[in-house]
Amino acid sequence: MLVLVDESNVGSSVRTAGRGLDWIRLRDFLAGPTTGRDLIEMVVYAGLPPAIPMWQDERDKKNKFVHWLRSNGFMVVTKDGAPAEEGHYKANVDVMMAIDALELSIEMRPDVVILVTGDADFAYLAIKLRRHGIRVEVASVAANLGNILRSAANDVIDLAPVFRTFEIMKVQDAPAPVSHRTQQQSRRRPRFRPM
Repeated sequence: MLVLVDESNVGSSVRTAGRGLDWIRLRDFLAGPTTGRDLIEMVVYAGLPPAIPMWQDERDKKNKFVHWLRSNGFMVVTKDGAPAEEGHYKANVDVMMAIDALELSIEMRPDVVILVTGDADFAYLAIKLRRHGIRVEVASVAANLGNILRSAANDVIDLAPVFRTFEIMKVQDAPAPVSHRTQQQSRRRPRFRPM
């Protein structure tokens, strides 16, 4: 099994639930010993803040996070972001993730590919992988998953139950969101409440 993670998308979903993301628990939930699945690789795609002085503190924090992921057995692919409007940056990793998904799947021939994202842009990727005889599962908060991506995959893994096991974040302790907004904007109320 191959697991490909859109870090910005899953990070945003878990923050919306008011939780911190426990990467080890997420990996175990998707591919741990109790799942009966053999994990080939879990690849995390992460955008970095731009390499300019204004973003250096955020970039340093993100690089520490990337180092932690790598130290804990995750393969990490990063992309430098570019400045955008008012304290934001863009670092879209979708194309990299899609190309790697096809290339790695053809080379490694996993029986299952799990796309950890709720982004409907990955629907065509799911269909292409299925055309190659690979089972595609989408891991996301099922209640927020659109029909386009849901119907493109063989199955959906609802992440809401595992998110509820993650530590609750206090607003003052919340890190700057991966969705590339400033700290002040990260203090919004969650869009939904965990059950």
